[in-house]
Amino acid sequence: MRVKTGFTRRKRHKKIRKMARGYFGQKSRTFRKAKEAVMKSLQYAYRHRREKKRNFRSLWIIRINAAARQHGLSYSAFMGGLRKLGVDLNRKALADLAVTDPDAFGELASRVKETLQA
Repeated sequence: MRVKTGFTRRKRHKKIRKMARGYFGQKSRTFRKAKEAVMKSLQYAYRHRREKKRNFRSLWIIRINAAARQHGLSYSAFMGGLRKLGVDLNRKALADLAVTDPDAFGELASRVKETLQA
């Protein structure tokens, strides 16, 4: 028995071409080029979802370091002092604190200084 793939093929092609909307030239019109472009873009998306987490962590560390240095501490000394104090704030929360509430961050930094000097 012979099965024609008209409906199935059209559905599959439409799905790929819909994902390729907005691409330049043949990459949005031709199925083969669109499929190649979509596959590559999905690979980039997968890779960059993981890379984004690394980028944000480094941004948080930069912000914490800048705020800690305003209070005369290095990043590593500040984080080590927080650990000794038993403060369990993650880097995201610390960076947000440094940007939005510098007074509270300054209070944390002064407590860390006291702990390190003792």
